[in-house]
Amino acid sequence: MPYDFDLLVIGDANPDVVLGPLDAPLAFGQREQLVDFGLLTLGGSAAIMACGAARLGLRTAFAGRVGDDDAGRFVRDALAARGVDVSALRLDPGLPTPLTAVVNRREDRAILTAAGTLAATSGDDVPAELLGGSRHVHAASYFLMPKLADALPELLAAARAAGATTSVDTNDDPSGRWDPPGFDALLAATDILLPNAAEALALAGPGASTPQQAAARLAARGPLVVVKNGAEGALAHDGRTVTRTAGTPAEPRDTVGAGDSFDAGLVAALLAGLPLARALDLAAACGALSTRAFGGTAAQPTWGEALAAVPRNGENQ
Repeated sequence: MPYDFDLLVIGDANPDVVLGPLDAPLAFGQREQLVDFGLLTLGGSAAIMACGAARLGLRTAFAGRVGDDDAGRFVRDALAARGVDVSALRLDPGLPTPLTAVVNRREDRAILTAAGTLAATSGDDVPAELLGGSRHVHAASYFLMPKLADALPELLAAARAAGATTSVDTNDDPSGRWDPPGFDALLAATDILLPNAAEALALAGPGASTPQQAAARLAARGPLVVVKNGAEGALAHDGRTVTRTAGTPAEPRDTVGAGDSFDAGLVAALLAGLPLARALDLAAACGALSTRAFGGTAAQPTWGEALAAVPRNGENQ
């Protein structure tokens, strides 16, 4: 069947204020600390993934909610400028757009988020025609949007019924509980689960002490589990077989959004028909290349740039 979009991304979008690197502990007491760099840019896991996918050439649509304010218009314009269809990005007249401050400290970062419209984002913000008109549906930031999280199993099941494949990147759980009541239903409707190593261990629960063990436990509940592990590369577990990539060497300036760019690369590669091992290599290249500049979207690669960064130990596509 013909699809209007290659990819529908559901989730969070907000301005990011990125500052750093901070060489000393964050000081209170009205102390002013100077850093080398500051940037106002597009943020939100879902928004960064959508931009990465559009940069790779996918026809990409976004569904979510921001405030009817200057920050919301900044988000809308930034997504549209990167080739993402924002027809389904709702402007909330009563709640502000979420806002995130990211403080970098070399290879780590602190993230502070004012939730704004996140708690109000729901399944009603996702048009049925987009679910039925997209080849793949990706959802991000599961723990930040509880109303949307409740609706996701049904939304992803509807997308599957229309012929789409599905993926989820839960991202961090600010509550630290990692025990959502509807998680099994979500996994049953998810083709690919995309946590990082720390998230995979938390989601898998007691008994998993390595990323591979966590992936195996999660894969036994249904999806292909792809675990991102920074400079260590990534692995995929389908419940029986483990596939690995060593990743792409990089000297990162900023790792904000690298996992989301990885997600975009993996989805784009699989939709292009690449085998899983090759798709992992390309996804890792997308994540690594995205760290060349500050912010999550400024250095996201094109398809050709990503392919060129993949080690030539197999046939280029």
